[in-house]
Amino acid sequence: MIGQEKGARQERRSAALLEAGGYRTTRSAGSLGQWDLIGISSTDVVLVQVKTRDWPGAAETAALRDFPAPPNCRKLVHRWRDWQRVPDVREL
Repeated sequence: MIGQEKGARQERRSAALLEAGGYRTTRSAGSLGQWDLIGISSTDVVLVQVKTRDWPGAAETAALRDFPAPPNCRKLVHRWRDWQRVPDVREL
């Protein structure tokens, strides 16, 4: 349960960063899908996988990269490390 709480907290932090950048966000983590957050702006869409410590493994990275999305969509991984104010961001 503690790990789930930490993950949800980091997802909220990532959503706040996206919203500050002009995106409207929705959290889709409860569905246990591939993406934790979906952000929509007037010009593009971002799909975000949020991690609390490690980058996704090779198989998960491949699945995220291969996820079908429109051309104006960016796929991001936010990795939050302990005591970090902003996440490490990797675009797939």
